[in-house]
Order: sequence, then structure tokens, then C-alpha cells
Amino acid sequence: MTDGVQITHLDSGLTIITERMERVETVSFGAYAGVGTRHETAPENGVSHFLEHMAFKGTEKRNAVEIAEAVEDVGGHINAYTSREQTAYYVKMLKDDLPLGIDIIGDILCHSTFDAGEFERERGVILQEIGQANDTPDDIVFDHFQQAAYPGQPMGWPTLGTESIIKSLSPDVLQRYMRAHYTPKNIVVSASGKLEHQRVVDLVSEHFADLPNATQTPPIPGIYGGGEYREIRDLDQAHIVLGFPAVGYSDPDFHAAMLLSTLLGGGMSSRLFQEIREKRGLVYSIYSFALPNNDAGLFGIYAGTGEAEAAELVPVTLGELAKVQDSITEAELRRARAQVKAGMLMSLESTGSRCEQLARQWQVFGRVVPIAETVAKIDGVTAADITRVATRIFRGKPTLAAIGPIGRVPQMPKILERLAA
Repeated sequence: MTDGVQITHLDSGLTIITERMERVETVSFGAYAGVGTRHETAPENGVSHFLEHMAFKGTEKRNAVEIAEAVEDVGGHINAYTSREQTAYYVKMLKDDLPLGIDIIGDILCHSTFDAGEFERERGVILQEIGQANDTPDDIVFDHFQQAAYPGQPMGWPTLGTESIIKSLSPDVLQRYMRAHYTPKNIVVSASGKLEHQRVVDLVSEHFADLPNATQTPPIPGIYGGGEYREIRDLDQAHIVLGFPAVGYSDPDFHAAMLLSTLLGGGMSSRLFQEIREKRGLVYSIYSFALPNNDAGLFGIYAGTGEAEAAELVPVTLGELAKVQDSITEAELRRARAQVKAGMLMSLESTGSRCEQLARQWQVFGRVVPIAETVAKIDGVTAADITRVATRIFRGKPTLAAIGPIGRVPQMPKILERLAA
């Protein structure tokens, strides 16, 4: 257990984790449900996200306006998000207002009413959100990348759902889904800031007492398929994502993969940025990313480029993937370590980040991981580890998603030929 962290398990199965931070005057509090897009069935794709929206639209004792006003009357902030494996509801408030925050989050998770009028209005909002995503190529290209990587399975479905499915969903579907997944054993409650652990436990015990009990069904494992998605659009830039199957949170190579992403395309000093933007001027934006999940993950590179430049961009990028499998310098490794550790340690200055990390670590690892342990693992990654992991990842079957003027983006056989060289 790390300093300041306390954990209590209620008889219901609900886990409560807190971390006291002495030098702040605020508290962040959240309820993190271990459910997301990958837990959905095909006819209900998008229900996790729809449910997140509806949770703020009224309970048995507060309507939507009263929920917003109650938080903002004390200068607080309330929000939520949905991912493929988690749905989160959280508040940040002054320390004396924490009881109100716990009351409101517990209320929306236990007593939401799913008013028919609010439901229809929010359906319209989500359809607008889907439309906006479709009109934002550097956003929607990642959905197409995910779908191509995991074809025909929940891990590949869009978090927002599709227009046709959203139009078909009913309040009953959301209520059934909530009762099935928003259970004490599937939710971790966490809080960070100026707080007293037992006070948090007492308040959570009171306001989360009506969570339903249900047996959880494990999600369908994600099976990487790999493939491609190409869509010609009349745009000024081609938006390209090239990726590969990678590692999950618990994989021994997790930290090496994070360092690989950083030194390859994680900043202005990274190989991709220096070679492709600074030296060749082929892009405005290029970066790499690692997307770990509980059981697997993806590694990818995004670039936005002009139609003419795309013909050179892809081969040069593939060349950089080959080079990083051969060698990296000690200077690069030190820089990547510093960036990763600094990003992690800086995030610990935020009560919101610490609150989220507590819950996520418990859901992934079944424990709170000490900072010193993580730093030691980052420091323990060698240059040989990174080149080995690069070979492991970049010898996998690629996935490509491209939107825009993509006529000069190389075809997959050419990409495969270059990767095998």
C-alpha cells in the first residue's frame, strides 16, 4: 500500500479507495464501473455511452437542472466518460462539499429515472455527437482503425454507437443494462484530496446502498484481426493511422512499449517528428500511441499529410519502424524515461488524476501500485528491451485506416513487403 492510501471493502462487494493529500483544499471523488463498449451486444452498441449521458438527466429527488445547479452552486465540477472497458462518474469540489458530491454520484447511479422526454432529447444530442465525429476526420479515423483491427467484435465497435442503433434504443434497454453492470462488485469508488477515509466510507455506505446485485458476465476477449479501411473524401489532408497488435497492462513488456512509443513518436525530439516533420516537412502532425487494455492492446502511428506527400510519408515511417528494431541510443532511452516518469509524476499533483489512477489500478491489477515500483520498472527497461519489443510489435500484422485524398497512400501489399524487408 502506498502512503496515504486506505482501502475498505463493504459487505456488498463495493471497494472504496482513498488517498489523503495534505497540501490541497479540494477533493476529487469518482465511481468507476468496469463496463464499457466491449461489454455490449451488437443490438445495443452505444448503450454504455448513452447511459452515461442519461445519468445526469434526473433522479427520484433531483431533475437535470437541480443536479447541475447543486454542484455549481458550490463551485464544483461534475462529469463522466465512457471507454471500451470503463464508465466513470466524478466530481471535484472543495473539501467541505464532498458529502454533496458523494450524495449526487450515488443518487444518479442508484436512482436515475430515465424520464421519457429527457431520453428523447438526449438521443438527439448523441446523434449530433455522432454526426460531429463523422465530420471530424482526425477523430473518426481512430474509430475506423479500431474496427479494422478488431473486425466484427465488441472491441472494434464505436463507443458512441451508430445512428441506426441509437435510434432504436429504449429507456428499458438502458435500465436493464444498468442493473446488470452497475453492481457493487463491478464498481470501484475512489477519492483523493483533503479527506478522512472513514468519513468517505460512511457516506458511500449511505448513498450507494441501493446498487443492484447481479452476476457479471466476462467480456468477449478481443481477437486482433488486422486489416484496412480506406475512404476517399474531399479534404485538404489525408488522415492516416497505421498500427499493430501490442501489449496489455499486465504484459511484462508494458513499460518497454510505453518507452518505445515515447522515443518513436512522443514529442518534438522523437524519431518520427524529427525525421518526418522537421527534416522532410511531410506533415504538420505525427505521433505514436500505445492503447493498452486489460488483455491486449494496440500500438499505432497517426499522421496528417497532403495528398502528394502521402506517397513518401508511409515508406519513410516504415523505415523508422525498421530502424528502431536495430538500435536506440542511451541518450534516447534516458530522454524517454525522463518524459514518461515526468508525465506520471506531474499527474500526481492533480487530485482528479490520482483519484482515477487508484480506481484503474485496482480494476486492472487488484491492488494500488506504489509509485516507487512503477519508477523502478521504467528505470529497469534497457535499450535491448525496447528493440526487442519493437520487433515483437512491428512484425505483427498491420492495420491501416486512411481518410481523405488517399490515392497515393501505398496499398497493403507494398506495406507488408516493406515491413518484411
